[in-house]
Amino acid sequence: MFLKPRKGLKVPDPKTGRDLDPQGAYVTESIYWLRRLADGDVTSAKKQKPRKEK
Repeated sequence: MFLKPRKGLKVPDPKTGRDLDPQGAYVTESIYWLRRLADGDVTSAKKQKPRKEK
């Protein structure tokens, strides 16, 4: 699942020991991440593809 932290929040990733990237990251679905999602600390998102310049 791809998650992004809510603006202004730092959300620790227990697997890596670092904060979740503000641009979002793929994480393994677990009780921890489902709880963060339910609490509103993170949002589910789709990874944005870079725009092609014309």
